[in-house]
Amino acid sequence: MSTENEGTEGPAGQSAPSAPPVPPSVPPAAPDSAPYAGHPGLGGHTAHAPSTPAATDAPTQQVPPVSPTQQLPPVPPGPVAPAAAVPPMPPAAGHGSGGWPPPAAPWGAAAPGAPAPASRPRGLANGLLAAVIGAALIAGGVGGGIGYWAAEHGDGGGVSTTVSAGDAPADFKREPGTVAAVANKALPSVVTIEAKSGVAQGQPEGGTGTGFVYDREGHILTNNHVVASAADGGELSATFSDGKKYDAEVVGRAQGYDVAVLKLKNAPSGLTPLALGNSDRVAVGDSTIAIGAPFGLSNTVTTGIISAKNRPVASGDGSSGKNSYMSALQTDASINPGNSGGPLLDASGAVIGINSAIQSAGGSGLGQSQAGSIGLGFAIPINQAKNVAEQLIKTGQPVYPVIGATVNMSDENGAVIAAQGAGGSAAVTPDGPAAKAGLKAGDVITKFNGKAVDSGPTLISEIWNHKPGDTVTVTYKRDGKESTVDLTLGERKGDG
Repeated sequence: MSTENEGTEGPAGQSAPSAPPVPPSVPPAAPDSAPYAGHPGLGGHTAHAPSTPAATDAPTQQVPPVSPTQQLPPVPPGPVAPAAAVPPMPPAAGHGSGGWPPPAAPWGAAAPGAPAPASRPRGLANGLLAAVIGAALIAGGVGGGIGYWAAEHGDGGGVSTTVSAGDAPADFKREPGTVAAVANKALPSVVTIEAKSGVAQGQPEGGTGTGFVYDREGHILTNNHVVASAADGGELSATFSDGKKYDAEVVGRAQGYDVAVLKLKNAPSGLTPLALGNSDRVAVGDSTIAIGAPFGLSNTVTTGIISAKNRPVASGDGSSGKNSYMSALQTDASINPGNSGGPLLDASGAVIGINSAIQSAGGSGLGQSQAGSIGLGFAIPINQAKNVAEQLIKTGQPVYPVIGATVNMSDENGAVIAAQGAGGSAAVTPDGPAAKAGLKAGDVITKFNGKAVDSGPTLISEIWNHKPGDTVTVTYKRDGKESTVDLTLGERKGDG
């Protein structure tokens, strides 16, 4: 399991080919539409994203060159009838007096002044005009049948079959509940965090992570491992989606929970906190939306579902040797280094978790990895994160619920109470919650408040879903016999 330590222009479309000179009586036809030029590629931030290929141009129909006027055979001598006066031909639509080519039309729009597409082939001679008008009603009746026959035989007859969606209206609105609507509302309340270690720590180090507005006073909720490098004399800043950047300071952080609270310096007025949901009511299969700065690409939105609930996760920052524990929400929304601390939203836009860790292919153990997402992301449930945040804002330090017993972290058949505690101390704290409940060294805790426990990390994750003073039910085995007792959780202050 790994946590993130946040840390061409496309070718222009070709112009319409020039038509050869034509007699004034045979004006050239206007092109169907102007070609579409490619757009600039996307540039990366921390890690350069690959250039986006230019949009593929729809093939523009080439205007066939006008055939030169045919030479007529010589007329034998004899009386010649007077030539009838031929009225001048009006200029072709779209030409006006500007000559060839006509003004280019935008992509998807007809050329200015161009006639509507006809329901018959073009190129009829003037001499057939009366016949064509006379047959218009008949052509209208059989056109559908002919079109169907041509489609079945793969013969388009040289007529384009593309369909234009037209210009999107300026006031186009996304329906509430769509990803676009949720993202549009949430993005102004999400920040990209930059952390730099203090100069006193040697060579400055830093990283990029994410956070979100927790309240109107300017508190930002994020992961501890995002800001840990700058917590002691370093520099922190938060940049909003509109590009405005503010200095920030650490109000409090909880390494065990992997939660931290920042405060913006000179916080702007009108901050909009993200609405907090209820992570206890989340169901497997619910839609999720993650917002963050993967590899420095700020304001990135990804989607997925809740893949599992109450997933016991122990994650580390790869440097301190200390782990964080959570009973996590698992999601397949793409989460990468830089997403840490960002919100995991439900379909209504409410925060249900804080993105914190990923499982990376080929990663070893619980350390730091810069590998990408494989669809296994983990978020701290917001109900737990909210309790921690309120405590940090109130006192500046975390408070952990405890059972007063040291358990082995490597066993996989339950949480085994160790033979002794840290530094040779007693494994079961005298007069602590576990001692009062009758637990002893060697006991194997198999259930906690009705939920199965298969290891020490799982037990800690479940304990930290509660508050000090909560009464819970503990099931354990001793000498092969299973027993159940009630236990009132104690507390531990700080990350000592």
